[in-house]
Amino acid sequence: MASKECSFLSRRPLNVRARWDSEDVALVSGRDVFGAMKHKGAIALAANARHPLTVKGILKAAKKLDAAVIIEIAKSETNYCGSNFDTLPEAAVRYSSEIGHGAVFALHVDHYGIKGYDDVIKAVSDLGRIVRNGWTSVAIDASHLPDWENLCATRDVAMHVPPYFGLEVEVGEIKGAGELSTVEEALYFVGGLNSWSIFPDLLAISNGSLHGTYDASKGQAEGIDLERTKEIAEAIAPYGVSIAQHGISGTAIDKCAEFSKYGINKGNVATLFQNVLFGIKMDQETGNAVIEGDSYIKEQDRGIPMDLWNDLVSWCDGQGYSRKDGNYKKANLPFWERIASLPSDRLDMIVEETQWWAERFIKAFNAEGTAEIVKERMSSRENWNPFPDMKVQASRGDFGSDKAPNAAKKDGEDYSD
Repeated sequence: MASKECSFLSRRPLNVRARWDSEDVALVSGRDVFGAMKHKGAIALAANARHPLTVKGILKAAKKLDAAVIIEIAKSETNYCGSNFDTLPEAAVRYSSEIGHGAVFALHVDHYGIKGYDDVIKAVSDLGRIVRNGWTSVAIDASHLPDWENLCATRDVAMHVPPYFGLEVEVGEIKGAGELSTVEEALYFVGGLNSWSIFPDLLAISNGSLHGTYDASKGQAEGIDLERTKEIAEAIAPYGVSIAQHGISGTAIDKCAEFSKYGINKGNVATLFQNVLFGIKMDQETGNAVIEGDSYIKEQDRGIPMDLWNDLVSWCDGQGYSRKDGNYKKANLPFWERIASLPSDRLDMIVEETQWWAERFIKAFNAEGTAEIVKERMSSRENWNPFPDMKVQASRGDFGSDKAPNAAKKDGEDYSD
C-alpha cells in the first residue's frame, strides 16, 4: 500500500479507528467530504439507504469514479426501514470489504428530528451510541420549530456532536413549493449558531423541493428555486456554510448538473433508490415514479420479483395505503429480510441499477476525483482532526428571541423525511 494511502487511513476519525482500525475501510469525516466538494465546486451524492443493499451500489459507483460519497439514513427512516443507526455502519463496512475497499465515504445521520425538549434530551443520549457505532456526520433538524426555538434546540444538540463530525443544520421545513426559506431566516439561524461557536458545514433550506414522488395528478411538479438558493448561499458563505439540497428524487439530471453554481455542495437522494429496489417504473430523466391509473407501475424485469411485489402491495393495501401512496416506504421494514434473501442474480441486478443511477448523479454533480481530494486533504494536515479553524463573527445579543424572523410555524403535514 502506498505511503500516502497509509497516511490517509491513519487519519480517519478516531471513532472509526476505535471500531475498525484493522479494516482498510475509507470511512471519513463528513467535514472532509464537504470540504473536498467546496474545493472542487462539486456536490456530494448523499444516498439514503433504506435497504442496506443500496449501499453496495453506491460504493461501487464511488470507487469506479473516484468520488467521495455520503451514505445516510434519517432518524424517522430508522422506524420503518431495514437500516438503522446500529446496522447500517456494519453493512457499509461489509460491502466496502466485498468490493475490495477503496470507496471513500462518510456515514451521515440525516434529519435527526427535534420537535421539543424531550427530543433534545434523547438526542444527547443517542449521540453517544452514534459515535460508538462509527457515524461521522450529523444533520440536526429542528426546522419544525419557530426560528428562535430552532436556534436553541440546534445549538443544544450541536454542542454534543463531536467537532470532528460533519454538521448539517436546517431552517424551513422541506415541503415543496409554496413556502421558501428566506435570507433573513438563514442569516438569523446561521449567525446565531456562530455566536455560540457552532460552525455548520451545510444548511438545508426549503427551496421548492419535495420529499418523495411528484404526483402530477395532484398538480405537483419539481420547482426548486435556484435563485433563492443562491441568495441564501451567498449570504451565509462568510460563515463557511453552503447548501444541502434535499428532495432531489424527481429532479431532471440536467438541472442537477447546475446545482453547484448556486452554492449547493450536498445532494440528498432517497426515494429514487427505493424505486430501484422495488422495481417501480421511473422517468429516466428524473427518477420520478410513474403513476398510471392511480397506481405505481411495477416492472417485472427490475427490482424485487413480482411475487414479492404482490405480497408487498397486499401488505400496503392492508394498511389502508393507496397504490400511489408515499407510505409505501413503510414496507421497507417488514420486507427487508425477504429482499436480502433473494437469489444472488436478482440482488446483483438491483445493485447494478443502483450503481448506474449513482454514477449519473456523481458525473452530473462534478464529483469525479473528489475521493483523491479527500485523501490529499487528510494526508497533508498535521493530524487526524478535521475541525475547521473558524472564528466567532456574531454577537449573541443580535440573535435573541426578539430578533427572530418568525414567532410560529404554520400547522401542516409532517415532512420530517
